[in-house]
Amino acid sequence: FSLMRACTLLLGFSAPISVALDNVLLAVLLPGVLFNARAIGRIATQQPVARAAWLLFGVLSLAMFYGETPLREAVGILGKYVDLAFVPLFMLMLSAGADRRRAQNAFLAAMGVTLLLSWLVGLNILPIQHWMWKDITTDNPAIFRSYITHGNMMAFAAFLALLNLREAASRGARLAWGLSALLGVINVLFMVQGRTGYMIMMTLLLWFAWITLARSMRRRGMSWDWRHGAAVVLVFAGIAVAAYHASPRLQERVNLVASEYRAWQPNHGRETSTGQRLDFYYNTLQIVRQYPVLGVGTGGYAAAYARQTQGTEAIQTTNPHNEYLFIAAQAGIIGLGLLLFLFYTSWRCASLLGTPYEQDAARGLVLAYLVNSAFNSPLHDHADGLLFAFMTAALFAGLKRGNKHE
Repeated sequence: FSLMRACTLLLGFSAPISVALDNVLLAVLLPGVLFNARAIGRIATQQPVARAAWLLFGVLSLAMFYGETPLREAVGILGKYVDLAFVPLFMLMLSAGADRRRAQNAFLAAMGVTLLLSWLVGLNILPIQHWMWKDITTDNPAIFRSYITHGNMMAFAAFLALLNLREAASRGARLAWGLSALLGVINVLFMVQGRTGYMIMMTLLLWFAWITLARSMRRRGMSWDWRHGAAVVLVFAGIAVAAYHASPRLQERVNLVASEYRAWQPNHGRETSTGQRLDFYYNTLQIVRQYPVLGVGTGGYAAAYARQTQGTEAIQTTNPHNEYLFIAAQAGIIGLGLLLFLFYTSWRCASLLGTPYEQDAARGLVLAYLVNSAFNSPLHDHADGLLFAFMTAALFAGLKRGNKHE
């Protein structure tokens, strides 16, 4: 059990850095399912967030058995979502509050190493190394993962740093967390090119400002109403506009999306990245309309997309880069409903956690993946999917049946 717990903690460090190490750690953990089946089953049926994760994985499992996809291929696609099935096991391993904090710190340590290396490469202090991401450049210094995944993870890490800054008791801790958060925000918005990271970062910064001001006012006996919320949104919008005008790189990336969107016509978007994604969304919506209730089955998306786009100029894809559409196409509105139910359950249960830090971090995780799922398929992606399962356990494992906490 101690070895399994250690491997679970190490996953927090490996998820942002190494697929190979992830696989080794998961392989060590897998036999633990057999030896702890009763405890895992109890968590999966009684813990609301774990139950929601298992329901989604269960529906995707059932969806393997209809449609035209050979079972072997369907199993391969289902394996992309297997991290959801690990949530109860991770929760069992992180049942102690100290271990949950260590798990979060392991992730933050990995992102701290990533942040340092990204700045060193971006400032031309450290030459690009052969073990770094294959497409890394000094203008796009994503170190261990693609620039999209790097931006997504760094945005959440910067948000956690802000929460730690708010909770820090000493001046040294506040300085360390504040500097880490600032460097992380700059890295996401001005150094790395992932536009999903921009969206996640801005969403989490707004959420942090909202909850911090609301709590501060309530502690002083002042009421928080829609006017205060509107003022926060307006101020934040002004800051976002200022950041846009202050960064030529940010302007270029945002303006490129806008121009490509205006030029897009259905099934004629192959020449631009935005046009390709819009083609993916458009054609996947047509598939969902044709198979609304059950979808085409797990693993059936690629063939369905090929049929839908036959005779058009659209580029073929096995992934529409939108988790909502991807799951809806494979498992219908039932699967989509369970995905939304997972996010809803996590958001609702966050308020039952024991500390403001846990509550805000858990809802930040939900917001990050709500945004991420609109532009990518994070639960299907190895790194993002594993991080979601791991952080869900690290934040919600203390939620007990009957709303009791450790």
